[in-house]
Amino acid sequence: MSIFDTIPNRRASESVKWNAYPEDVLPLWVADMDFPSPPQVQEALQKRTVHGVFGYSMEPPGAREAVTGWLERRHGWRVDPESIVFLPGVVTGINLALQVFTRPGDGVVVQTPVYRPILEAAERNERLRQEAPLQRDGAGRYFVERAAFESAFTPQTRAFVLCNPHNPVGRVFTRSELEGMAETCLRHEALIVSDEIHSDLLLEGARHIPIASLSPEVTQRTITLIAPSKTFNLAGLKASVAVIPNPKLRERFAGGFPGVVGKVNLLGMLALETAYRNGDAWLDEVLAYLQGNRDFLIDYTQKHLSGIRVYPPEGTFLAWMDCRESGIQGSPSKFFLKKARVALNDGQWFGPGGKGFMRLNFATSRAVLTEALERMRTVHE
Repeated sequence: MSIFDTIPNRRASESVKWNAYPEDVLPLWVADMDFPSPPQVQEALQKRTVHGVFGYSMEPPGAREAVTGWLERRHGWRVDPESIVFLPGVVTGINLALQVFTRPGDGVVVQTPVYRPILEAAERNERLRQEAPLQRDGAGRYFVERAAFESAFTPQTRAFVLCNPHNPVGRVFTRSELEGMAETCLRHEALIVSDEIHSDLLLEGARHIPIASLSPEVTQRTITLIAPSKTFNLAGLKASVAVIPNPKLRERFAGGFPGVVGKVNLLGMLALETAYRNGDAWLDEVLAYLQGNRDFLIDYTQKHLSGIRVYPPEGTFLAWMDCRESGIQGSPSKFFLKKARVALNDGQWFGPGGKGFMRLNFATSRAVLTEALERMRTVHE
C-alpha cells in the first residue's frame, strides 16, 4: 500500500478542486494533486509560522542555488544563479513577457489545443494570436510537424509561447521537435516564452529537455518559466521562477515588475527553496504512483469505455481523452458531470482541436480514480 492511497479530506479546506461542485461530484478536473506536499516542506512552514511575525521579507540566501541545483540534477541543465527571477506565477510570467517584449498588434504563436491562459494571452494583451495546431498521427499521438509550425509565423510574429510538457495533450517534445521549433524562432527573431511548469512530472522514462538548453543562441532568446506548484502540490503558495540567462532580457523583464507584479510571499519562497532542495525522494515516489494510475486509467478505458481513446501521456498527471467516437452527443465532460457526477475539463476550453475531447486529472488516490471510472462506465454502457 502506498502513502498516496490515503488522501486528506479536501472538502474541509478551501480547495477549488473539491468545493467548486456539489458534494456528490468527484472532481478530476483542475490540475492539482490530492497528495499532501513533502513532509520537509510542511515542517519548514510549521517552524516558520511558530515565529509569529510575517513582515516584509527578503529573498532567502539559498533559494537561487536550490533552483539551479534542481535543474542540474533533474534535467542536466546548468544555469547561473544570476539567471533566476522569482515571481508569483507562471501565467503572470507569460503575460508580463508579452507586455514587455511585444507591442499591440504583434503576432504571438501558440500550439493548439493548449492550456487556456496560454491560448488567451495574446488577445488579453492586445496581440494577434497565431495558431500552429499540433498534428496527430493514426495512433492518436500528437507531434510537431516543422512545415505546419513554420506556416504560423509571419512578419508580424514577435513571440512563441511553448508549453512543454504540453497541457493538455501530455507530450514531452523530443530534441528534434524542439530544435525545429527553436530554429524557426531564431530565423524569425521571435522570443521564446517556454512554460515548463510540468517538466518534473515525467512518466515511463520520458526525458524533458529545456528548450533554452539547446544552444547558446536559443538560450539568449528564451524565457523559461517553472514552478514547484505542480511538482510538489504548492499551487496555493504562489511561487514561481523565470530562468533568463540573457542579462539584457532579464533586466527588461524585471523592469516590468514595479507596480504590476509583486514579490513571492514569505511562505511561498520558503516552500520553494525547501522543495527544490529536499524533494527528490518524495517526487520519485509520486511519479511511481502516477505511473500506476496512468496505466490503470488507460487499461480501464480500453476495456470498459467504448469509443473513448487515451494516448498515454508522457508527462503531467493529465489524460487527454478522445470521445469523438463514443456516441456521446454534445460535450462529453458535461455528459459525465450530469450522468455520472464526475467533473472533468471540457476539451473546448483548450481552444481549436478540443471539441469532442475532455481532460482527466489522475493525480488522486487509486480508490477515487476507480470510483470515478466506475461511475463513467455505468452511464456509458
